[in-house]
Amino acid sequence: MKLSEFKFELPQNLIANRPSENRDESRLMVVHKDTGKIEHKVFKDIVGYLNEGDVMVGNDTMVFPARLYGRKEKTGAKIEVFLLRELNAEMHLWDVLVDPARKIRVGNKLYFGNGDLVAEVIDNTTSRGRTIRFLFDGDSTAFDKVIETLGETPLPKYIKRKVEPEDKERFQTIYAKNKGAVSAPTAGLHFTRQLLKRLQIKGVDMTYVTLHIGLGTFRPVDVEDLTKHKMDSENFIVSQEAVDKVNKALDNKNRVVAIGTTTMRALESSVSATNRLKPREGWTDKFIFPPYDFKICTGMVTNFHMPESTLLMMAAAFGGYDLIMEAYKVAKKEKYKFLTYGDAMLIL
Repeated sequence: MKLSEFKFELPQNLIANRPSENRDESRLMVVHKDTGKIEHKVFKDIVGYLNEGDVMVGNDTMVFPARLYGRKEKTGAKIEVFLLRELNAEMHLWDVLVDPARKIRVGNKLYFGNGDLVAEVIDNTTSRGRTIRFLFDGDSTAFDKVIETLGETPLPKYIKRKVEPEDKERFQTIYAKNKGAVSAPTAGLHFTRQLLKRLQIKGVDMTYVTLHIGLGTFRPVDVEDLTKHKMDSENFIVSQEAVDKVNKALDNKNRVVAIGTTTMRALESSVSATNRLKPREGWTDKFIFPPYDFKICTGMVTNFHMPESTLLMMAAAFGGYDLIMEAYKVAKKEKYKFLTYGDAMLIL
């Protein structure tokens, strides 16, 4: 398929700047693959679409405060450093993005807080990318505490407001536990403890995989021929517990529903030769776009995504290109909210 086939106009007023007051009261569009039927619901109505023995799979990655503001030595110029990936915990070595990039060169020292944290730029990686070493004497736990204090919740730039204290909680799923993501697995933001309890009472099983979301998930596709796009690698873990629950559901012909595109990537990166889930830990650069034969899931929860994004492409691969693009037209007409803090879609 071609990149231009995923183009559409997204009005600024449909981009959610804030989450809904209650997580599970955002809107939910239900898209039925077999009939093409589209329904309009509230997210907590999702319970009515699942049955005893079905399994929902979430991504339990935890977002850390990856955005740091500091200044350069000597000039005192203000700078932004976005932590992408820890390369070496002992040496506090990180891959980062910097802004303004033209002013930050190898050898520069960067200061954060009141000099509480100092870093040295040791390499260029891309036009905006740098490798930096934090000059810090403590261990990883002490370092994490400093980042918690100095770092800011890494809201996407398309949210046109300052980060607020509530974002620390709302830009995180309620089941987040493994720290390592620079963005939230947004489909999971709609779940509440009460909703998980209602699903449990109905006999729906929950299990979790971990995929640490990097900025590569949101990197624009800049080639018209999608087969030439290369995804950034992301670290993921599919545990034996998740494997057992998912395979049991598959064997019993129950539904397996991925909560979000990142969960789906992890699952589809861990398929055995017999089309069952297998335990795996490592890196995945899997790029899913139409046409694609999904091996594990028969359902998917996802938010409404950017035009021409790899996330929209995966949703179209799962729901069918024509149906999902039609659903997006309906979403615009019905004023659904898009992106991180927006509404959700259930594809069955």
